[in-house]
Amino acid sequence: MTQDEALEIMKTGANVFLSGEPGSGKTYTVNRYIEHLKRYGIETAVTASTGIAATHVGGMTIHSWSGIAIKRDLTEDELDAIAFKPGVARRVGKAKVLIIDEVSMLDAQVLDVVERVCSRVRGSSNAFGGLQVIFVGDFFQLPPVRHQGEPQADFAFDSAAWAKAEPAICNLDEQHRQTDGALYEVLRSIRSGFVDDAIREQLQERHGHRPEREEHVPELYTHNVDVDRINTAKLRGIEGDTATFTMTSSGRALFVEQLKRGCLSPEVLELKEGALVMFTKNSQDGSFVNGTLGTVEGFAEGDGIPLVRTRSGRLIGASPLEWAMEIPGVAAAKITQVPLRLAWAMTVHKSQGMSMDAALMDLSRAFEFGQGYVALSRVRTLDGLFLLGVNEQAMKVHPQVLAREEAFRRDSEAARAALAGLAPEELLKRQEAFITRLGGKLRDPAMKPKYDLNKLRETHAKAYRPWSEEEERELLKHFDAGLAHKSIAALLRRQIGGVRARLKKLGKIE
Repeated sequence: MTQDEALEIMKTGANVFLSGEPGSGKTYTVNRYIEHLKRYGIETAVTASTGIAATHVGGMTIHSWSGIAIKRDLTEDELDAIAFKPGVARRVGKAKVLIIDEVSMLDAQVLDVVERVCSRVRGSSNAFGGLQVIFVGDFFQLPPVRHQGEPQADFAFDSAAWAKAEPAICNLDEQHRQTDGALYEVLRSIRSGFVDDAIREQLQERHGHRPEREEHVPELYTHNVDVDRINTAKLRGIEGDTATFTMTSSGRALFVEQLKRGCLSPEVLELKEGALVMFTKNSQDGSFVNGTLGTVEGFAEGDGIPLVRTRSGRLIGASPLEWAMEIPGVAAAKITQVPLRLAWAMTVHKSQGMSMDAALMDLSRAFEFGQGYVALSRVRTLDGLFLLGVNEQAMKVHPQVLAREEAFRRDSEAARAALAGLAPEELLKRQEAFITRLGGKLRDPAMKPKYDLNKLRETHAKAYRPWSEEEERELLKHFDAGLAHKSIAALLRRQIGGVRARLKKLGKIE
């Protein structure tokens, strides 16, 4: 299914499971849907299964949003106590659409509790109290978190809440990250549960390879102890003064702590000239994204912000940015920090959701299903993969997910066929009915657009015209050369917004 097809299905008001391989555009598609709803003034609750994932999408954890905190089961009295909390009642009651990102890491028992809270607050026996629910994620990636000694938790798709919601399956089959056919075949083989000798040989060829001395790349490890040891040692090994940047915060303590846990930039960031760093947030102007690598070249005079030279050669001043939690009706919490972290090493877990040009990985101690798959799918090409080691566990995906995948694909094709069978007028009618039901205001068809297209094309000749393959090649050439979006727009005679949208579509920015 394409991104556009999935978006059209979501617009009808159906509950949806938006899935797809890493790099298929899940986040981009759901962000398009959020923007669509905003145009009609519809409240969307954006949540995720973990703090890191919640920070990526600018929302809060589903545990905090629903008020259940660490609870995995609730008595009727406990359910009432949570439902009557002013903050929970306000959040859940005002929301019209609930988005849950990285649903693969949310266990079935927790999802059932969330569903009960939504139904109790909203006074409805419908699934999630009548909210439209958009589950986003890929079950082939990391499974629900379990603590030592605990049995493996059930996946969200085995919950009563999932069955009650009956989500339409939208499995995206586009690929915007992996540009290398060889790496794509490796990932597809792991995903299929069948890794043959040819695939193992391809990985073995990357074993022992090290990046060139001047080519700094992040290192991925399965355990925190390795990450901390390497980053500390590397920074200490650089001569020169240390610059320290301390995080600031405001808002409710509970939400501030959640933002801190999810933020990839540390509370106290220590840097030196020559330090390898990675940006931890997307910039508004597209000059860097979460995962962009670079080296600290110095610190600006005056404000002292780090000056980072990216791998593409662009020099960027890393000014402090905000991570905010937007909660309708409640004062937002926010933290402010320089959007960087030391990038010699990080855990596979923290890398989920990122795209990297290259990475050095040690998967010799992989211990979880999907851990190797997540790590390998961070890079764009096989040439960008440098393996220190890999064990058999790294090649495995969860057998329950493998068994369920066939049904997901079949259901996705059925949803696609059902969409294709709808006349355009009927599809629009359903989408408008959904907007109206949620209290959104439909545009008056007689209203004239706020812009004059002919006048606009006097300065942007190709505004709102389809992109040709040749134009896309020119766009990528200018982007890879490090040109700013404004300059690219001028060269291609496009609007800046159109350039950014196309780069997102092509997986170059997030």
